[in-house]
Amino acid sequence: MPRTKKRIALLGIYHETNTFSRQPTTLEHFKSSFWLEKDAITSEYRGAHHEISGIIEVFEGTGDFELVPVFYTAAIPGGLITAGAFQAILDRLFELLDETGPFDGVVVVPHGAGVAESHPDMDGHWLHLLRQKVGIDVPITGTLDPHANVSPLMVSVTNGLFPYQTNPHIDQARAGRAAGRMMIDILANHKKFSHRLLQLPLAISIEQQHTSESPCLDLLQAADSIRSASRLYSISLLLGFPYADVREMGSAFILIAESDADVHQAERQLLAYVSEHLSHFNGKKVHIQELIPDFAEMEKPILLLDMGDNVGGGSTGSSTYLLEALDAAGLSKTFICLYDPAAVQTLQKSSEVPLSLRVGENSYPIRPKSYRMIEGKFKELSPRHGGFVNYDMGESAIVKTVNGQTVMLTSLRTVPFSMQQLLAYDLQPETFDFIVAKGVNAPIAAYRDACKQLVKVDTPGDTSADMTRFKFNARRTPLFPFEEPTNEAFRVV
Repeated sequence: MPRTKKRIALLGIYHETNTFSRQPTTLEHFKSSFWLEKDAITSEYRGAHHEISGIIEVFEGTGDFELVPVFYTAAIPGGLITAGAFQAILDRLFELLDETGPFDGVVVVPHGAGVAESHPDMDGHWLHLLRQKVGIDVPITGTLDPHANVSPLMVSVTNGLFPYQTNPHIDQARAGRAAGRMMIDILANHKKFSHRLLQLPLAISIEQQHTSESPCLDLLQAADSIRSASRLYSISLLLGFPYADVREMGSAFILIAESDADVHQAERQLLAYVSEHLSHFNGKKVHIQELIPDFAEMEKPILLLDMGDNVGGGSTGSSTYLLEALDAAGLSKTFICLYDPAAVQTLQKSSEVPLSLRVGENSYPIRPKSYRMIEGKFKELSPRHGGFVNYDMGESAIVKTVNGQTVMLTSLRTVPFSMQQLLAYDLQPETFDFIVAKGVNAPIAAYRDACKQLVKVDTPGDTSADMTRFKFNARRTPLFPFEEPTNEAFRVV
């Protein structure tokens, strides 16, 4: 009996890889984070704010399509994915694809900045293998994180990719809906599209990537105006991920249209805008020592964004740099979360408050006044960066120091994307003068309602705000702010 519904596969491999991190990302990191097969995918994300949630919403809202969840795995950002881990993931993905197929279309959920030891363009590689597997007549649409470093290969083997357009990422479900609707346009409405990548001679500095503020807000508004005037299906900005030494590193646009002529005109206008405003995309870096004199006059609590130890960018989340500076300045009432499994174990075994405890990557000594153990799990039901619902910090401890600081110690690295990290354990943000968040823009969505002031602090680490401090061997040139591009760099190829 012939099938009446078109079957759409849903699958993804998701990782933001920091090639400057010394800690490799292993298969265990994926399996202990998100390793979801078949119906476990829809159970995790139905009704949430993730891109998969948007994809589910589109296809479950139509009677002509059947969404078949196949495989999705993600790991917290970190160092290079080991060759063995990537191969094991590929083996399982294609095993499940064979088991659940055939399909009329595939919706994919890559991050876009994945780097494996064996394949620098990891996402391009697995999407290319997928294209070979399903053939040229099966459409592939999908989503991307705007921090993707998109390669020409990724675009050439897919029909349409839609990055989220907010940072913090709170429009992920919208991007998922866009990918789903394009699939329906192709299969049900028989539309054909031109899908192009426009790489810019620019890597937008990380502290400039807040999309609700200039210069990114202005760039997005200009792109939307160009899209409307050019009658394009979509124009999407890719901020890029500066902590990956790959050819594709840098900012870009993805353009989708039903006419190549419309695309070329839009490309010229986008390049002209970027050329005119180039200097706006490299912001001022501010150090903690410069800020301390101003804290007395600032309304509390102050959110200190620890850019050099950005967990969401692949850092360890174990730097005590800001804690040490605040202690040295005699500033207390701070909340800071540190990844330190060894310190958690020490407190688990202790029958009384230790006289001293060394925490973080530099073994900074603190003197606990009291502490309590917690299970480390919490939920976030509102739209926040990442779209996650369930968080697990592992066995954790909350330490009150004699200096008046509150140090949360975790046994699993945890991204600071939800204020429930505090609220679930009876920590009220308004009782602190300083909240240190290990991120740049992502924590803003979580803390903007509670923190009267936020400050992006240039700190040392694997995600230092000044990308020119890192040694790149593979990036393309010219690329601002490393070089000043010539007029030739802004010509449409």
